[in-house]
Amino acid sequence: MNATEPRRRWRPRSVRARAALAAASATAVVLVGTGWWVHRDVYRESTRIAEEQAETQLWTLADQLNEGVVPVHRSAVPYEVVATGRRTAVAHGGGMHDFGPGTRHVLPAPTEAKESGYLTIRPVRIPGRRDGNPGDGFDPANGTYMVMSTDISADELGGDKAAALGVAADARLRVYVVVLPDTAETITKTTDRLLLPAGLVTLVLIAAVAYSAVRIALRPVEAIRVLTASVTASDPRERVTVPATGHEITALATTINTTLQRLDNAAARQRRFVADAAHELRSPLTTPLASLEVALAYPERTDWPAAATTAARQTRRLQALAEDLLLLARLDTRTPAAGPETVDLAALASRLAEQYPLTERPLTLTCDGTAPAHVHGNPDEFERLLRNLIDNAVRHAAHRIQITVRNQDAWVVLTVHDDGPGVPTEDAEHVFERFVRLDDARSRDHGGTGLGLAIARDLAHRHRGTLTLAPRTLGACFQLRLPRVPAPAEK
Repeated sequence: MNATEPRRRWRPRSVRARAALAAASATAVVLVGTGWWVHRDVYRESTRIAEEQAETQLWTLADQLNEGVVPVHRSAVPYEVVATGRRTAVAHGGGMHDFGPGTRHVLPAPTEAKESGYLTIRPVRIPGRRDGNPGDGFDPANGTYMVMSTDISADELGGDKAAALGVAADARLRVYVVVLPDTAETITKTTDRLLLPAGLVTLVLIAAVAYSAVRIALRPVEAIRVLTASVTASDPRERVTVPATGHEITALATTINTTLQRLDNAAARQRRFVADAAHELRSPLTTPLASLEVALAYPERTDWPAAATTAARQTRRLQALAEDLLLLARLDTRTPAAGPETVDLAALASRLAEQYPLTERPLTLTCDGTAPAHVHGNPDEFERLLRNLIDNAVRHAAHRIQITVRNQDAWVVLTVHDDGPGVPTEDAEHVFERFVRLDDARSRDHGGTGLGLAIARDLAHRHRGTLTLAPRTLGACFQLRLPRVPAPAEK
């Protein structure tokens, strides 16, 4: 690897591995938190048990001393009984032997008087053994330990009991019991040793379960991927199997099937469009070609002005068809309109009605719209939309064409109504399809390309409007609805 390239961090690539890693990480955090809580709780509970054990031992020793009985040496809890006026311990056990020469008892004799039966607990430093002998198991190493103590007055015991204990009649005895920290530490360490492997096993088990669960859950996704990979642009007819479980993968499969259906429909429309375009281009190419071939074969008998006129007419038709095809291709790319402006649709319709040439046959073209009707959009595209509607009406009208523009709440409604043969109700939507041929009465033999209404509807949708065929008993009435906007002076 190049030294200048940054080192890439390792990350699992598959969803299964990432899910397993995420589950393991979350489990590790939970286990660490739980282990810390258990460790602390076990230590606190063990310490409490050790204190209760030491306190029980303390009162047991006090009861024995009050009876004049010297406690035995064997004890699970280290203890020592000392008295004033005596260098050696009255009694000891649990490993509290003489720790060295010159020190007859480990813990100090009472110097101040305390109430008998009063329990105190405080830290006391206990020296380590010089001989290294652990005794009965308690082996302090110059450490400080929590020690419980209580005092007993010898004069309350009586002379006989004090003599039995080997102390003077006016002596004061103090009973010490050491709270062993080893018990809590041992229990806590044992718990930790049990929790660690259990946590590791749990961690591995959860990661494996997460990996397997995600792998099983992704099997339908893999099947969808394999089937989708076989779909091609020319043949998008494959469909994925929709699981009956009703979870997110079902929604994914349904969405993919819907997308594939849209692609299939688009491919079918494209194939039909290409076939129709090829068919429409054949006629304006074949007619002038045949006329020119006949003229070239018999030049002396050819009416050259008529042949040139026919060729020019077919060429204009071919040019119009090519321009319509290019415009449809641009509209299909969904390119946003450049520089949207505020257009007065009423003024535009009135101007087109006045300027439209009606030379072929007598027709009356009127426009009814006195109030301004402002919309947002491209003026050239609006003009092309209205021209297409007027062209369609002129080709099929018998005597009259009526253009109406009015404001209706938040919409501007424009209608183009002709008194021609009309369109059957079942063909109300088909007339907006590309290269659709209806009956002879509304065919394209009058010079149309068959794309005008399709272009007009696409332009209406491009400007967030609609173009529909309104039902009429006489002729055809095309209704354009566009969002109304305030006039520039009203803003």
